[in-house]
Amino acid sequence: MRLFLNQTPVLLMCRAALSFSWIYQGVVPKILYCSTGETELLGHLIPVYQWVCIAIVWMGAAEIAFGVLLLIATKGWVFWLNVVALSGLLLFVALFEPGMLTLPFNPLTLNIALIALSAIAVMELKKSNTGS
Repeated sequence: MRLFLNQTPVLLMCRAALSFSWIYQGVVPKILYCSTGETELLGHLIPVYQWVCIAIVWMGAAEIAFGVLLLIATKGWVFWLNVVALSGLLLFVALFEPGMLTLPFNPLTLNIALIALSAIAVMELKKSNTGS
């Protein structure tokens, strides 16, 4: 695909990892299984359980779309938007479910790794002259 011709292997790996993470998080814990963790977190904002479930499916669809966008984006702002989104989600968890930050493979460790991949992607985009 011509979209990926001028990109470094590092940028391609960042794209793949970031896209996979968002798409997986949209499909598995939201659309396929509507995990209890998701319902508990969103329950802090939405008082009606049925509305929470509907919102989670829509969130899953948005996460899938964002994962695809990260895969094909040619501008660095998309990766900076990812940093902002991940930071916001991490803050939300810290405020409403801080106990989640003590679990293995928790939102803190995952989001920090994904933020680092986004920063690397921005640097690699600049190197490959496909955008910034």
